[in-house]
Amino acid sequence: MAFHQQYVSIEQPAMSQLIRELRQTLKLTQEKFAVHLGVSFPTINRWEKGHATPSFLALKQIEILLNQLSESADATVRERCQSMRRKYFL
Repeated sequence: MAFHQQYVSIEQPAMSQLIRELRQTLKLTQEKFAVHLGVSFPTINRWEKGHATPSFLALKQIEILLNQLSESADATVRERCQSMRRKYFL
């Protein structure tokens, strides 16, 4: 399976929810989450509103972030991120 094909199955409403849910789990504003991912604030805003879809590279970064946070010492963050991984990427 090619690197990007695993993300094709995530539909837009779910994509928007994933971005918002991850950002809120991290307790970050859209601006701070954008900096964390290396994108602009308007990009995060468009993703959350469903007006744009993250690139395959951005989705890979999000998946890597979820994988890292799934090992977090913070039980709440760890459980939420594990749940998001199962829901969106497995």
